[in-house]
Amino acid sequence: MTVIDPDTKAGWVPEADEVDEEEEMPLSLRLSIADTLTLGNATCGFMAVYFTTTGILIPHLTGSQETGMARHSAATAVILMLCAAVFDLFDGLVARKLRSSPMGAELDNLSDLISFGLAPAYFVLVYGMVANDAHQRVAAVGAIVVLLAVVLRLARFSCVTVKDGTFQGMPSPFGALTVVSIVLLELPFEATLLAVVGTAWLMVSRVQYPKPRGILAVAMLCWIVSAMGMLAAWAFDAPGGQVLLQMGCALQIVMAATIPLFATARRVNTFRDNRREARAAQLP
Repeated sequence: MTVIDPDTKAGWVPEADEVDEEEEMPLSLRLSIADTLTLGNATCGFMAVYFTTTGILIPHLTGSQETGMARHSAATAVILMLCAAVFDLFDGLVARKLRSSPMGAELDNLSDLISFGLAPAYFVLVYGMVANDAHQRVAAVGAIVVLLAVVLRLARFSCVTVKDGTFQGMPSPFGALTVVSIVLLELPFEATLLAVVGTAWLMVSRVQYPKPRGILAVAMLCWIVSAMGMLAAWAFDAPGGQVLLQMGCALQIVMAATIPLFATARRVNTFRDNRREARAAQLP
């Protein structure tokens, strides 16, 4: 039996204001508009895995001969990765213009890991299981290389500060789209695997890629929309759809290989200009 002295103030009972303050959601748990876009990125990545499984892998395992369904599902999975890239592009723009929550950077890394690490790696794995000339175990190794490259790249991005306006290594969205483009191009298995591993190396390399800002962001958005149109034409077997898809995949691979050359050339020119200015300053 508990005895309470009526003259003693019950100090353990929190006042109403204190209860309200404790029940308020912490600032770190409030989602901003940019965070909502980031969650859209993660959702698209998960759905890309879903369509790859239900539309490509399961029909193959059950012996289904519906190639049209596999083509539609492959196109849908890649379009979802493209949508994830759009979300990733806009969440950064919105975060700079408006407010970003304290957990925005963590959400962005986790979402990128799903959409641009797991989804393309799983796409490579399934390709190794369904392609006629592929080797499943070797393709699994290639898929693991892609996944680990994205993990390492995202971890390094969180720890290393680089020059403003550039990325160190190929950005993971661009790398994911390059990987699926290599697979969709239907090259021989050995060439496909080498190109996939080469893309993974570019993601963890020190090669500089420009950040998509201003005109470059608009150009990237236009390219994503164009790629969606090519995939839709291929999925619905439109006249010339196969040719459009091959052209788009080839262009994506060429851009992945040539964009670093422009960044390198710009860095070399800057170095030469600095040396020229230093020599001019030493002259009497």
